[in-house]
Amino acid sequence: MKLHESAKLTTKRKKRLGRGHGSGRVKTSGRGTKGQKARHSIGLGFEGGALPLKKRMPFLRGKARNKQIFAKPVGINLLSLKNLPGNTVVDIPTLVKYHIVSEKDARTRGVKLLGMGEVTVSLTVKLPVSASARTKIEKAQGSVVA
Repeated sequence: MKLHESAKLTTKRKKRLGRGHGSGRVKTSGRGTKGQKARHSIGLGFEGGALPLKKRMPFLRGKARNKQIFAKPVGINLLSLKNLPGNTVVDIPTLVKYHIVSEKDARTRGVKLLGMGEVTVSLTVKLPVSASARTKIEKAQGSVVA
C-alpha cells in the first residue's frame, strides 16, 4: 500500500472570515488588505462595473416569449374512443368524464382528434378533427359538427 493511495483521514474546514479575535485571524480577518473583496461580498453576476452579461443580452421578443398562448392542442387518437357508448356526443366534458384527457390540459391547450385507430360506433364529434379522423367517423355513420 502506498501513502498516496490510502483513504483520506482528515478534511480541512472552510475558512470562516470576519469572525473576530477568537477565530485566530485578527486585524483583517483573513481577507487581505484593502480592495472590494476585503470590504463586502460581491454578487455572482458582477463584472467589475462593466455592464453585466445578462443586461447585454437582447430582449426576448415575439412568439417565443408567450409560449403557453401558442401551445399545440392535445392530440387524442380514435383508438382512445373505443370504450365510448354509441350515439355519444364527443366534446371536452365527455373526454374529461371518461378520463381520456385531463381537465387542465383540455382547458388550457384544447383537444384535437387524430385518425389512428378505428371507430366502431356512431359518434357526434364537436371538436376539431384531422382529415383521416373525419373520414373514419363518417364511415361509421357518425358526424363531425366542429
